[in-house]
Amino acid sequence: MASRSDAVANRDRIVETARAELSRSNGAIADLKLHAVAKAAGVGQGTLYRHFPTREHLLAEVYRHELTQLVEAVAPLLAEHPPLAALTAWLDRLVGYARVKRGVMAAIEASAWQDLYADQHHRLDEALGTLLERGQAAGEVREGVDAADVILLLGALSRIPEAEWDRRAITVVALVVDGLRPPAAG
Repeated sequence: MASRSDAVANRDRIVETARAELSRSNGAIADLKLHAVAKAAGVGQGTLYRHFPTREHLLAEVYRHELTQLVEAVAPLLAEHPPLAALTAWLDRLVGYARVKRGVMAAIEASAWQDLYADQHHRLDEALGTLLERGQAAGEVREGVDAADVILLLGALSRIPEAEWDRRAITVVALVVDGLRPPAAG
């Protein structure tokens, strides 16, 4: 039997492989073949199914993994960049997250998705709130804007047709960032 650290490493490789496959296929869940994920991760199908009994279980873990990486990016971005630049870089990462999330949302049953989102959304709100607060304190982000406002605006990402994603997602984020800047004096 594999040691606990081997099991954790296998699980992590499976999740990372599935995430990479989803990213490569622009979130196309139909292209995610579990046997191919197991092979690419260097594990047997039995190992994959022990960790993730269904495709939905694997997709939910990919979502959690993506969200964790997004939340954990806040502190290093703020350490390396002025607040508005950190927020912009974080929103760029969010675009990649949103692309994977689209496919995951489509594949996970609506009730399960609501449970998963309810468990995790506060982490995203807190991360975005931290970026906004730092930007406001530095005078780089307009006052009176909170995470809920920005998340409502970013909801437009879910309406972008896949064929237009690369061009339009960048434009949407640029418009959001421009709208977050304080109004010009005068």
